Formats: sequence, C-alpha cells, structure tokens
Amino acid sequence: MGSVPQHPVPPPPVPVSFSGDRGEFRRLVMRGTGLELVTVGFYRFWLATDIRRHLWSNTDIGEDAAEYTGTGKELLLGFLFALAILVPIYLIYFLIGLEAERARAFASIPLFLFFYVFGQFAIYRARRYRLTRTVWRGVRFWMSGSGWAYAARAALWGLLAIVTLGLALPWREAALERYKMRHSYYGDLEGSFAGSGWELFRQGWWLWLLGVLVVVMALAAAKAPGVSSLLMVAAPFLYGTFKAIEWRWWLSGIRFGAVRFESALSRTALIGLYWKVIGWFFLLVMLFSAYAFACAALIASVNQTPIAKLFVPGNLQASIPMLGLSIVGYLALVLGMNVVMRMYLLRDVWARVISSTAVHNIEAAANVVARGELASALGEGFADGLDVAGF
Repeated sequence: MGSVPQHPVPPPPVPVSFSGDRGEFRRLVMRGTGLELVTVGFYRFWLATDIRRHLWSNTDIGEDAAEYTGTGKELLLGFLFALAILVPIYLIYFLIGLEAERARAFASIPLFLFFYVFGQFAIYRARRYRLTRTVWRGVRFWMSGSGWAYAARAALWGLLAIVTLGLALPWREAALERYKMRHSYYGDLEGSFAGSGWELFRQGWWLWLLGVLVVVMALAAAKAPGVSSLLMVAAPFLYGTFKAIEWRWWLSGIRFGAVRFESALSRTALIGLYWKVIGWFFLLVMLFSAYAFACAALIASVNQTPIAKLFVPGNLQASIPMLGLSIVGYLALVLGMNVVMRMYLLRDVWARVISSTAVHNIEAAANVVARGELASALGEGFADGLDVAGF
C-alpha cells in the first residue's frame, strides 16, 4: 500500500507580550511632566522619546523585544523646522484676512481645509519617521510613498464620509491603511493590509446607529437637561467599544510578506480605562475647587475682607494674589490630567492591545535583508505643530 502524504503542521502562532512595569512608567511620566513645566513645554520631545523607548523595549514578539532609536533632539529640530514653515503661512493668511474684511465670515474655511490636508500629510510623514526608528532583531522598518498623495486620498475620503453622514468611514480607514501598509517594509519584506471596509462596518454598524441617536439626543439636550447626563454615561461605552473593534480589525489586517498578525481584543477591553480617566478628571477638578476655596479663604483672612470681594473685577489688590494662586492650581490640574491620560490612554491601552496579539508565520522574517533609509523628523514636527501627532 502506498503511504499517505503527510502535510507539515504549521507552527503555532507566537504571542506578543508587554512586560513594562507600571510604576516605572508612572515615575517616567511624572518626572517628564514636571520637566515640561520647568522648560515651558520643550521637554515634551524628550518625554515622547522616553515613552516610546519604554513601550517599544517592553514589547516582546516571541523572545525578541523591539527597539526605538529616535531622539528628543531630532523631534525638537523637526518641530522648529516645521514652525519656520507654518508660522509664515499663518501670518500670510492673517494679512490676507485683513484685506478681505467683508469676507471674514468665510475666512476660516480655506484655512481649515488647508490645515486638514496638511495635517494628513503630517500624519503620514510622522508615521514614516517612527517606522524608520523602529528596529526588531537588528533590522529596521521603513516606509516609502508620498505624503501628499496620502493627504489627497484622505481629503477625498473625508468628503465622502461627510456626504454619507459617516457611513463611508470604514471604507475610508481601509483604503488609507492599504496605502500606508503597501509602502511599509520590514527590511525587504513588503507590507500589505488585508482588512476591508465591509468587515469593519459589519463589526460596528450598530455603533453608527447609536451615534446617530446620540447626535439627535444631543440636539434635544437643551430642552431636556437629563439627556446630557445620559450622553455622558453612554460616551465611554460607545467610544471604548469602537476603539477596541478598530484596534482588533487593524491589527488582524497587518501583513509583512507571509507574516500576519491576529488580535483577540474583546469589545469591552478598553471601556474601563475611559471610565477611569473620567473618574480621575472629576477627582482632580474637585481637588482644584477645594484648593481655590482654601486660597480664597486664606487671602480673605490675611486682608480681613469678605471672600466675595476677591472676585470683584475692580478689586485688583486682592484679586491679583488670587489670580496667581489660581494659575498655579490650574497648571497642576493640567499636569495631573496629562499624567492620567498618558497612564491610562497610552500605556494601559498599549499593554492591553499588545497582549491580545499573536503573530503567524514569524519564520518568514528569519532571513530578512536590511533596506531603507532613515526619514527626517520634519513630518513629526508638522504633526506636533498641528496637534495631530500620535505616539
């Protein structure tokens, strides 16, 4: 009898894990946030670099960790170069607006459209910078393609999404991700994206219906104050569920040659994190209110004046100390919220998303040849200047 042909059993997927210590990250962020205050915000470039190094170096694919090789100096120089381009644009537009006084009602529309397209260009170039500073097993990721071609696609898809009241968003995300991934490489392994717009829509169509309902209820909120509370309660559930679906869909569509990723992130995995951020926000606001009341009581006691006089516009002698103390308290509130958001919406989201991921056919990345050139940090600077930077 002839032997039955044996088909090789495919190796099991390799898990991706995150081993970063939460306390270490909290200390890193708190120290960096304090230095941001001392340096009037300029330390954020080094803080962003430290955060990425922590996240990358504690992300293990099998037994090998990733490495981030970018520097804070690169981000600072990219930001300064971006400012040298953006500031004249703002100035020219301002001068044109002065000459066209009668058209001021429409003056902001071209500026918004320009910076939307420019923001998409910045997003693409920032991703290129971060990829070229990401190394795994000694081989660097890299990216080709045109930032302006991507921006044009994003603008056209954005227009279609508006016309369809958001229904085209899944297909927009899929089309843009396909463009980015087919220009992404790990050494000589070319990237691709297998996710489809229909797949994302199928998983989250009910969120779109609920979103329409939320908008309708928001329009009626002025006549029904209780609706506002209902919207606040619903928002973390809706947004947290949407982000989990989006993360799972995106990760499961990534390919590099024969290497593919798969995510098992549940729909409810991120909801608790958004609730924690909301809880911290209310706690910090309550602490700020208590601090402001204590400062007012102290100043009123020293000056032997009623607390109400501190807030009288003409009473500058008493209100200036109160104003200074309020600014200090407000800065503490902002810094506290920055720490909270970086802890929960950056570190914890990263940890949960990464820990839900597995890699199939990782053997296909065993003999990769290093290729690609380093990209400048100018795109990252544009993204930072336009407030569209990711992590």
